[in-house]
Amino acid sequence: MHITNIQPSSPMLFAFEPMRSMMDFFAGQAVPPQRLPKGDGHSVIVFPGLGASGSATAMLRTRLQQLDYEVHDWEHGINQLPSGDLDLWITQLAIQLQRLAARGGRTVTLVGWSLGGLYARALLERYPACVRQIITLGTPYAELRHGGATPTSRQECEEDAVAAVPAFSIYSKSDGVVAWQGCVPSGLPNHHAIAVDGVSHMGLVHHPEVLLIIAELLASSTR
Repeated sequence: MHITNIQPSSPMLFAFEPMRSMMDFFAGQAVPPQRLPKGDGHSVIVFPGLGASGSATAMLRTRLQQLDYEVHDWEHGINQLPSGDLDLWITQLAIQLQRLAARGGRTVTLVGWSLGGLYARALLERYPACVRQIITLGTPYAELRHGGATPTSRQECEEDAVAAVPAFSIYSKSDGVVAWQGCVPSGLPNHHAIAVDGVSHMGLVHHPEVLLIIAELLASSTR
């Protein structure tokens, strides 16, 4: 798997992104947790976007904790494109996933914002037995590239395991950072795109509509 350069959104949307993201942030704070469905306590890991750290997703994690999930930051500080071997980087990220799955005896939901969603997808492809579902926010799947080798029978079995795990791509046509067209997966098994209206890229981790969708997906997961 390779990650190429992320395609940008329109210049006008980008220019208004800071103001719109602030509005989305305050809108998200106004949603009382009792309006959101409660969860079953399974573990959730939240991956921040490019150039962001866990502080940018702190409010989202707090909201999910209020819904009775065991929520974790990704534990790697500021998210940047890996400078070395991508497979080694994903293996390092998998340490936390495997630890949580083994400790609780239950699969783990991965929530990835922007670039963090590509990491979530990579973890699913390598460790499907540990993953309950993945939920990505403004993640440019068009930037995810796979090798073209003919699959072996073992690889086909692994692909079946990946296909058994539901994945959801939440995106906004008003995203001011990532072009929304790249967030609609093509050819990925069991992958569902969910559009939200009028949400900024930064606001995807705060907006009340997105919070409701995430809460409903978490509550309805049974794997």
